[in-house]
Amino acid sequence: ATALVEGKLGKSLKKVLKKVVAKEAHEQLAISDAKLGGVIKEKLDLSCVHSPAVAELMRCIRAQMEGLISGLPPRDFSAMSLGLAHSLSRYKLKFSPDKVDTMIVQAISLLDDLDKELNNYIMRCREWYGWHFPELGKVITDNLAYCKTVRKVGDRTNVSSTDLSEILPEEIEAEVKLAAEISMGTEVSEQDIGNIRHLCDQVIEISEYRAQLYDYLKNRMMAIAPNLTVMVGELVGARLISHAGSLLNLAKHPASTVQILGAEKALFRALKTRKDTPKYGLIYHASLVGQTTAKNKGKISRMLAAKTALAIRYDALGEDTNAEMGVENRAKLEARLRQLEEKGIRRISGTGKAMAKADKYQHKSEVKMYDPSGDSTIPSTSKKRKFEEVEGETSEQGPVTPVVKSKKPKKESLTEEQETETAAAETPKKKKKKKDKKAEGEPEEPKGEEEVAVSESTEKKKKKKKKKVKEEEDE
Repeated sequence: ATALVEGKLGKSLKKVLKKVVAKEAHEQLAISDAKLGGVIKEKLDLSCVHSPAVAELMRCIRAQMEGLISGLPPRDFSAMSLGLAHSLSRYKLKFSPDKVDTMIVQAISLLDDLDKELNNYIMRCREWYGWHFPELGKVITDNLAYCKTVRKVGDRTNVSSTDLSEILPEEIEAEVKLAAEISMGTEVSEQDIGNIRHLCDQVIEISEYRAQLYDYLKNRMMAIAPNLTVMVGELVGARLISHAGSLLNLAKHPASTVQILGAEKALFRALKTRKDTPKYGLIYHASLVGQTTAKNKGKISRMLAAKTALAIRYDALGEDTNAEMGVENRAKLEARLRQLEEKGIRRISGTGKAMAKADKYQHKSEVKMYDPSGDSTIPSTSKKRKFEEVEGETSEQGPVTPVVKSKKPKKESLTEEQETETAAAETPKKKKKKKDKKAEGEPEEPKGEEEVAVSESTEKKKKKKKKKVKEEEDE
């Protein structure tokens, strides 16, 4: 029966069919399972038929089985069929006992319930004992350590005599003892302390059971869905399976559904109001999405959902139980995440495809100096006026050397000299001699009447300027 269910050719069926082939039966063989027909045709070379008419014929044979088989009482037949059904279903479960995902669904639901109950119990314990010793809650932040301390100490007057080194570090223990001496809490009876201690016992027991349940869930997830566990973690993977109902149901979902699984309310609200749909649901709590920047969370959740959908299908429908595919896909996602994070630092090269190397950062901001010239309220005079004033001042002080500000006359004199030199020079040999004389440091010949005339003209100009300055001063 199990061989027929799986579409395999059993020993007993093979013997019967061989006998039929030996009798040279050239008729076609009616088959209810097309997969089984393919195997028979391959091994025994028998032509098989699978059609709706054959399925109807098989149904009629099943219905009239008691009449067709002689010597089979109805009671025995019903017992046989019931026993076969039970054994077949047990065989299916035993065939893959690790693939029972009901355990995961129940375990994650219980884990969430335990977390809620623990939070309620711890809050109640802190408020209850806070009337007697309110300072303890501020000193000890860890909930489990708080409950263990309360259970061991009881009344705050016993703090100084009790040793809390096993529960708390030395610094916090010293703070607790100091706070107990100056506490402003009210006095409570022994009966109240007894009830608070019972509550602390409950918190500690539930915490221990929760840790044990978490380990069990971790082992179950690694056995049933190893690739999914590698991709998103045990808790997120278990919540996804629980939300879908089973691992097989989850495998039927597309990646876009896996991405927003758990955010149905927000999705339908967004569709109704025609706003942006949510980017992530339960997958938001996966470590890969958590470690990205807010800008890239949507992109990473989409890519993670796509790879997770593949991992779920591999776990649900594949025969292997290794997590190689999950590890490989996670490495790809981490590389993509690094690329997205570094995209702001890099810049695209001229080709537009290859990423150019990032240049070394250099601070190029220029330091701007304050210009005080804009502060003056005195109206600025023209350059010509300033020049004349300077000349006037120098004339009052004393005689000025003829070198000062005689640039233009110099240029004129130079040009006149060049003309005289060109006129005088008949051959290039004379020029060379002159240069040689200059190089040797011999005294040059007097420049003649032209230079004297130029100097006289400059002196006349200066006298005119002085007269103008004096006239202006007089005015």
